[in-house]
Amino acid sequence: KTAMAIAGLALVLATVNFPEITQDKLLVAVFGGFFLGAGIGLSVRGGSVLDGTEVLAIYLSRKLGTTIGDIIVMINILVFLAAAYLLSIETALYSMLTYLAASKTLDFVIEGIEEYTGVTIISNQSDAIRLMIINTLGRGVTIYNAKGGFGKNGIHNAYDVLFTVITRLEIRKLNIEISKIDPTAFVVMNKINDTRGGMIKKRSL
Repeated sequence: KTAMAIAGLALVLATVNFPEITQDKLLVAVFGGFFLGAGIGLSVRGGSVLDGTEVLAIYLSRKLGTTIGDIIVMINILVFLAAAYLLSIETALYSMLTYLAASKTLDFVIEGIEEYTGVTIISNQSDAIRLMIINTLGRGVTIYNAKGGFGKNGIHNAYDVLFTVITRLEIRKLNIEISKIDPTAFVVMNKINDTRGGMIKKRSL
């Protein structure tokens, strides 16, 4: 698939004459990045890549636990520095803008709109919040037994810590429902790079 994608890209670039739509460099940089990121993202989702940069980015993203888009940006920073030295700073800056737009579009295409967020909740109303997450959001909950570490005179209150994984589209609803039950609840949210098993279903690359 990768060889076919690279050969197809080279063939199209060599044979297809693309009309010049605009001479505005800013529009070309931004929208060119959008289309570039969408094309690379669709290729990666289909199991192929368009050049060696994506191969290296996929490998490093699995080793370092970061996104493919971020790896591509880091690789291309070196290219931008070379472009600034050999060509011009203006050309390098437009190139950076193109790849920033491409990297965000790439992550959106690969990860999809359902980007997952891990939520840790500490509250005196943990059981009511647990039932709300299950019944209202339809998500699973993990309960950790914990003790507060801020107590003085050796007093450490015991409580349950809730952990769940939701999509970013559900964050606002979760916050509203938690506020109804316990406005003083302590909530921590972390971006989840990958999930497997449980009640979370995610399309694999």
